Amino acid sequence: MSTDADSNPQESQFQNIGDLVERNDETGVMSVESLCMNCHENGTTRILLLRVPFFKDIVVDSFYCEHCNFANNTVKPAGPISPLGLKYTLDVQNPNDLQRQVIRSDAATFKLDTLGIEMPKGGEISNVEGMIQRMHESLSSEQPLRKEQAPELHDALEPIIAKLKAILDREFFPFTITLDDPTGNSWIAPNPSDKTNYRRVEYPRTHEQNEELGITADHTEQAVANAVDTENPMDSDIVDGQVYTLPAECPSCTRPVALHIKKVSIPYFKDVLIMASSCAPEDGGCSYKQNEVKVGGEIPEKGRRITLRVENEVDLNRDVLKSGTCALHSEELELYLGASSISSRFTTVEGLLTDMRKQLHGNLYDLGSGGGDSMEKSDKEKWDRFFDRLDQAINGELKFTITLEDPLANSYVQDLCSPAKDPQLNIEDYERTDEENEELGLNDMKTEGYEEDAKAENEEKA
Repeated sequence: MSTDADSNPQESQFQNIGDLVERNDETGVMSVESLCMNCHENGTTRILLLRVPFFKDIVVDSFYCEHCNFANNTVKPAGPISPLGLKYTLDVQNPNDLQRQVIRSDAATFKLDTLGIEMPKGGEISNVEGMIQRMHESLSSEQPLRKEQAPELHDALEPIIAKLKAILDREFFPFTITLDDPTGNSWIAPNPSDKTNYRRVEYPRTHEQNEELGITADHTEQAVANAVDTENPMDSDIVDGQVYTLPAECPSCTRPVALHIKKVSIPYFKDVLIMASSCAPEDGGCSYKQNEVKVGGEIPEKGRRITLRVENEVDLNRDVLKSGTCALHSEELELYLGASSISSRFTTVEGLLTDMRKQLHGNLYDLGSGGGDSMEKSDKEKWDRFFDRLDQAINGELKFTITLEDPLANSYVQDLCSPAKDPQLNIEDYERTDEENEELGLNDMKTEGYEEDAKAENEEKA
């Protein structure tokens, strides 16, 4: 088939970093005369359209005013706002993690959680070390002035600045950073060896976040979307197999959508709710689709660990319910995915692996040749080996073991021998750790005696 459509001028304007570095003549930088907001004279803005490996197309612009020497640099995404927000969490454990690339959009918040500090919003492209360096410079540069005008604040910041300096000197590990972007256009580079130290969470934006980004739908439509039909309360109980429809809001463009809910009873497990919504393009929507599975019932006393030996196509076709609190790992596939890395879903073993491959491969390679060509050779070899083994597993060419670990015991793998024991399936219950209970909000949950506490609180207010 002709390749004319694949080489359109719009795509060619975005350059791979590797190609840009190799050229020493024309870099494609555009210069535009623009107003300086500091002295109101004319300065120069230089704009570069860049394709970042395993991320997206971005616009890098740099402003300089020769009259007052004011300078500013920003990074903006060249694509649309993503349907979901993104939050990255990285436990920086060694000096190599300091070199991970960081792309921050104007709407993103960068935090150093270990020290409880965050940077002001602003777009930039850097690495973890560069972000820490900016934090250190920003705080330390004003310390002489603070010592004169606000000595208490000066003294409070001294230990924080000292720890930032220790991080830059490679003397303070580990520490945790987060990058939270409601537009979904920020990024922290992954590593093939990542396990629980790297977490990527997609989340639906709130109505307030959509308003801040300027993508809120009309308030009349919003009211209609949030209205609940209570005229026919006949179906007060949800019936198995029946599809229920509720008004909802598209998390991407905030248009009214229909949320379809169906209750399914899984043999030898629990009742689950399968929910799906689609923002139809024929109705002016954004084509965003969302599927989710919710498991009901009480919180069990123990978590559950399910281990399956996959040996043939029959095992690949086993039903799997992966809840939102379930982590997956497989030694043979060199795979570890945290609970938040992939959303809840009801599928098969093959479907689960295919979804994981699609998400991981899309984050790393789906930018033409940019991802593969610009990647470090050692990292590229690791990722290629990982995807080769994953492809073999999906195609039934590789035997492997996969483990689902769910602290709420809300995940499930089909047992082909019930009620007899399945020789390839092992299920064990385990005691949750204090960290898991804290993350799930169970440590502060009170299920007995709360009526007396509420009564005493009301009496105090009275």
